Amino acid sequence: MIAAVSDLRARDPITPDEFFRADIRVGVIVRAEEFPQARNPAYKLWIDVGDLGTRTSSAQLTAFYQPADLVGRHVLAVVNFPPRRVAGFPSEVLVLGVPVEDTRHVALVQPDRPVPPGTRVF
Repeated sequence: MIAAVSDLRARDPITPDEFFRADIRVGVIVRAEEFPQARNPAYKLWIDVGDLGTRTSSAQLTAFYQPADLVGRHVLAVVNFPPRRVAGFPSEVLVLGVPVEDTRHVALVQPDRPVPPGTRVF
């Protein structure tokens, strides 16, 4: 997904309505574990997104984070993508991150202070 996003150019405009179709919510990681079955190094995450419940995600965050360091961390996640299966694990949300150094090193995007899980980003 990161490579596809990096191919977009800033000059490819979208409308505000197109942007707001992406339902981006604040979540809190409540569980994180190693995911050795994934093709690329990744973790399995369980994320509390408030009224939407707990959603799962496969996230390639192994370069900068350990599973224990992720628990309790606030993240931003797109919650209205169709679910996927990654090596048999349901990935229901896309956790947002930015590439650092190269596309295999991802830093999380998060609010700069705690906000309630499920809060919509706008």
